[in-house]
Amino acid sequence: MPLPVSGESDQNNAGLQDRRGRRITLSCRLFFFGDDDFEGEATMLDVSTNGCSAESSIELQVGMLLKLSLFLSDFKWPLRVDQAIVRWIDGKQFGLEFTSIRLAQRERLRNLIMKSRSLR
Repeated sequence: MPLPVSGESDQNNAGLQDRRGRRITLSCRLFFFGDDDFEGEATMLDVSTNGCSAESSIELQVGMLLKLSLFLSDFKWPLRVDQAIVRWIDGKQFGLEFTSIRLAQRERLRNLIMKSRSLR
């Protein structure tokens, strides 16, 4: 996650610290799909139940709405996120917030994160 932009409030910075604690480092393939046949591939860098950060050579814009397929190691089929919004961009890295994800998919993600944490 990039460092906060100077001028951001301390309250905002505290929120970034809180989010970082709930994330796990996890590298996997991520496909994204947007409007007008826009699509691309990225490498996920970390994930939480509410979002992830990733890296891609495809140019994105803050505020874009995307559908995602995350190719996690727990199953052969991808985890689907019905809607995610691009929240920040720093070079080729970007952050996504999952704004619509089905309960079964969120539980799958939660279980994967809990399993990963217990292995530490």
